[in-house]
Amino acid sequence: MRIIILFVLSTCFFALGCQSQSKVSKEYVKIKDMRMENKEVAVLAGGCFWCVEAPLLLLEGVDTVESGYIGGDVENPTYAQISTGNTGHAEAVKVTFDPTIISFDELLEVFFTMHDPTQLNRQGNDIGTQYRSAIFPINKEQEEKSRYYIEELNKSGAFEKPIVTTIEYADTFYVAEDYHQNYYNRNPNEMYCQLVARPKVEKVKKVFADKLKKK
Repeated sequence: MRIIILFVLSTCFFALGCQSQSKVSKEYVKIKDMRMENKEVAVLAGGCFWCVEAPLLLLEGVDTVESGYIGGDVENPTYAQISTGNTGHAEAVKVTFDPTIISFDELLEVFFTMHDPTQLNRQGNDIGTQYRSAIFPINKEQEEKSRYYIEELNKSGAFEKPIVTTIEYADTFYVAEDYHQNYYNRNPNEMYCQLVARPKVEKVKKVFADKLKKK
């Protein structure tokens, strides 16, 4: 699988990422404010954000990963609201990374390897639009790379079914409640983390051993 995805990645380079509580999100970030000097930001959704956050934190060049909500029509949403699937938000992560160490293209490679982008509005037993596979580009370059990458993966036959990952446009990323942040690393023995998140973490460790942070 990685060989096919890595081939798509290389061509892309030359062709041109639970329990309910009612506490309100502590802060929000406007997409237009995500651009920063010497760093880049990617916003990715691929099921429960605990399962996306933990593998990405392993990667060299990734500075921070914040879990949050994006793409809906309710301001300052809570996890309880998101969990109904009625707000339109996706559980997502905001990844801040050093593009001189790891590129957006490489983040896409990891993203499409660690979750199943062919499952519509779900990842395994996590079902609902809040668990959809989606990329929220913060600029035109990210949008073009994401579209190209999905197109080439579909052409390559890397997956048995068509990729359903959406490319969406949103104005605001709402940072999730404090207890969601770095959830897997703070609760490694919880049943959900053991059964759902840990396999994704172990997969990234195995497939992307050359991209992991040095201990």
